[in-house]
Amino acid sequence: MLTVRSRRAALAVVAAAGLFGTVAVPTAAQAADANAKRHKTVNLQLLAINDFHGNLEPPAGSSGTIREIDPATGKEVSTPAGGIEYLATELRKARIPADDSITVAAGDIIGASPLTSALFHDEPTIEAMDKLGLDVTSVGNHEFDEGAQELRRMQDGGCHPVDGCYEPGRTFKGANFNYLSANVTDEKTGKPLLAPYWVTKSQGVKVGFIGVTLEGTPNIVTAEGVKGLKFANEVTTINKYAAELKAKGVNSIVALIHEGGYPASSVYNYDCGPAGQGISGPIVDISKKLDPSIGAIVTGHTHNAYACTIPDPNGVPRSVTSAASFGRLYTEIDMKLDKTTGEIVRPTVKAENHVVRRTVEKAPDMTALVDHYSKLAAPIANRPIGYIASDINGRGNSDLEKPLGDLIADAQVEGLAPAALGGAQIAFMNPGGIRADLVYKASGAEGDGVVTYGEAFTVQPFTNMMQVKTLTGAQLVQLLQQQVSGSNEAAPKILQASSGLRYTLDMRKTGADRVVVDSIRLNGAPIDPAAKYRVAANEFLAGGGDGFPAFAAGTDKLVGASDLDVFAAYLGAHSSAASPLKAPAQDRIKVIGPGVDID
Repeated sequence: MLTVRSRRAALAVVAAAGLFGTVAVPTAAQAADANAKRHKTVNLQLLAINDFHGNLEPPAGSSGTIREIDPATGKEVSTPAGGIEYLATELRKARIPADDSITVAAGDIIGASPLTSALFHDEPTIEAMDKLGLDVTSVGNHEFDEGAQELRRMQDGGCHPVDGCYEPGRTFKGANFNYLSANVTDEKTGKPLLAPYWVTKSQGVKVGFIGVTLEGTPNIVTAEGVKGLKFANEVTTINKYAAELKAKGVNSIVALIHEGGYPASSVYNYDCGPAGQGISGPIVDISKKLDPSIGAIVTGHTHNAYACTIPDPNGVPRSVTSAASFGRLYTEIDMKLDKTTGEIVRPTVKAENHVVRRTVEKAPDMTALVDHYSKLAAPIANRPIGYIASDINGRGNSDLEKPLGDLIADAQVEGLAPAALGGAQIAFMNPGGIRADLVYKASGAEGDGVVTYGEAFTVQPFTNMMQVKTLTGAQLVQLLQQQVSGSNEAAPKILQASSGLRYTLDMRKTGADRVVVDSIRLNGAPIDPAAKYRVAANEFLAGGGDGFPAFAAGTDKLVGASDLDVFAAYLGAHSSAASPLKAPAQDRIKVIGPGVDID
């Protein structure tokens, strides 16, 4: 299926994550020069972003900074970055000198969004991306948070089936850019949910974009969100459609993949080395297997910044990039297209990450958009619900045990402890569900230390319903072991536990052995394998999400309030202006050896 959709006269620039690197090596550069003499080439600029997650307003706390080297001191510093008003300015400036420019993204443009976007089912973010000039994006796992029909509505338009239209006389038009879902098919028909690829022309040369999300999407999205869908292997799918594009005369191909890697440095412009020695994770194996005809790979999902070259199946370096998340970076990828062969001249591909600094002028049209939706959301978003004494870090904390994770788990166990509400003895929070920090500094007029409903929503934007299940002691031990084994062995997901639980993780070991079973204590007592325990978690985790089948095996399920309601109630009950809440001590998980929480 060859999809061609008209592009706007003003081409868009997409903000992406940290990458700097050129794939050229001396011999390859010489070959490129020789080739240029034989064939005429044209210049193409790609501007890329990923994992925007509806962050229209500048992200707060550590989620709104980028790590870079201070040229004056040579030390790592955190630089404030992000915000759609600044991103638009940077992309529009970057676009000006380009002969041709296409703006692309690698998924999770929406989903897990702050209230200003989420309250309106992310319609504001789709509108912003159209203004930004986004041309094409792959779907990500969070595009499925509200299910396939809602994703189709994001593409095609129409009012929300339950909440309707938000303003009189206004109907949501849908995205003017192209959503691609090559590896997502309908279980019954086998047909792709959305277009598998998009083809356009750059100065007479056909350029194709294939978009996929990670094959493991069903493991990290609620069952309802992926109901009736199948998710195929990324490599198999991309290679299949690359062959189809080449058969149609499209030889310049770019892959947009919502899956990523883990660079060895957190600095945004870290160079991974000519053979990708400085990056690990799923994208490495994927990149090494993708058809050599694919000239560049734009990735996402891990929220990391990198500009790497990873060898293709023939051992030739190929550009692989990611632009962190939340619009804090964009990636500029410059390349030449051979007008004779229609191919991307691989040795010419150069990629660099750019920080979206908040020192540039704001784009007036984006300011108007943000102000419009902020005013609509204000009566709900600005309501104070609690007080904190200092920052309580969650998303921006790299420790295996996060202060905000402890706080959320404590709120859940307290809210569901009454017998009538489930009788919870323990609560667990999945780290990937913590989307931001609680920041002491005021975000608006509420005052320092005040937690608003909008800020709490940004931390837990899914509003999953809480569940309490019965697990045996043996299942509870299995649950802890599944953090570091099975599908989570390569990328551990360390659950945040309520205050009664204590245990040790030995990260020098491998797999399930990392959990020191004899160290597990609940309220000071060892876990009895035969005893029954009431365990609370949000519905996603309780259903076995994130690779925790032990939770799915629990019995006697009782459904409670939403995770956000439980969190808000806890903040209200345990803090006041005179006695603000302090960050928990992070003393529940003793960690031996290295360990990095990955979600």
